[in-house]
Amino acid sequence: MTNIVISGYYGFANAGDEAMLSAIIGSLQDAIPDVAITVITGNCRMTRMNHHVHTIHRLNLAGIAVALRRCDILISGGGSLLQDVTSERSLYYYLLIMRMALFFHKPVMLYAQGIGPVRGHKARKAVRDVLQRVAVIGVRDSESKTELASMGVTAPPIHVTADAVLSMHPVDKQIGFYLLKKAGVTGISTRVGIAVRNWQGMTAYKEAIASAADELQRTTGCRIIFIPMQYPADVEAGEDIAKRMKTEAVVLRASYSTVEFMSLIGCMDAVIANRLHALIFASIMQVPITALSYDPKIDSFVRLIGEHLAGTVEAVQADDITADVKRKLALGRVDPEVQAHLNHLRRQSMRNAYLALRVLEGKAGLRARLTKHTKDQQ
Repeated sequence: MTNIVISGYYGFANAGDEAMLSAIIGSLQDAIPDVAITVITGNCRMTRMNHHVHTIHRLNLAGIAVALRRCDILISGGGSLLQDVTSERSLYYYLLIMRMALFFHKPVMLYAQGIGPVRGHKARKAVRDVLQRVAVIGVRDSESKTELASMGVTAPPIHVTADAVLSMHPVDKQIGFYLLKKAGVTGISTRVGIAVRNWQGMTAYKEAIASAADELQRTTGCRIIFIPMQYPADVEAGEDIAKRMKTEAVVLRASYSTVEFMSLIGCMDAVIANRLHALIFASIMQVPITALSYDPKIDSFVRLIGEHLAGTVEAVQADDITADVKRKLALGRVDPEVQAHLNHLRRQSMRNAYLALRVLEGKAGLRARLTKHTKDQQ
């Protein structure tokens, strides 16, 4: 039996992070048939119920230490764990988990991570000191590899793969149609989904989205549906924008599973989002996207698929959103060149599990290297 511990931002009802966990677990189970997985989570019951794995609460450091001592590898990922923009404390927390695994001479893999921004001098040094000792690093974009190089991370091999969620398969849209019907959305009207988050108290981008949604409803007859990727914060964001609109919109007010989110988004004809994984879900479900950015990770994904931003939360015009959505609706499908880029990224995403498998296959040699490094430091 191969024992794997996974560390990340799990158990907080964030659709993107839960989808990453689903993708990581599924890919590992495909690559390693006898795998037993333990997830460090903020909600053990939720994670066990949704993902059918062993769990340890993220604040149970004694339990985490026991699991790490018994495991064959620690996987840290995916997502933007190593950054100090939203929280410096979380950066040091994830580094602590890696340090604990290294203390027990266990190999550590970064799985499809987006690195940075890491702004503080001490924080950058802390990241470098830990990552110099890990077994392998998989990053979801070239910018992350560049950021690691700028911090002086040189020892482990660094592979540019792709976001873990891109390895997931499309799901049945009937689930989404059922959920929409429960919310009162029926008929054959064009549907435009909006998945946005609040960001640093800004409101101008909400005004722009509201104006664009009004114009789209008036000129195309579409239905506007707000889809909350994180419950309940995104419900509040959707309600805030809906209140600014002159036409009516539907705000979904429930918490959904990964499959339900993907199916709901698959029922849309176009998606407007500043949530990275809403953009990724839409891409997997072959729904055209109109992207707004609040973070470099969105810029990077949009560039990788050959798309463009309609704007940022700091600077976006309603006319730009409207024009982009209308273009996508007129085409009626994902642009073939964008689809080709997506197919390539999906193949890259699937490499992540095989990097973990390679580490496990060479674990004996790696353990010797880690032991030597520890002795050299003493």
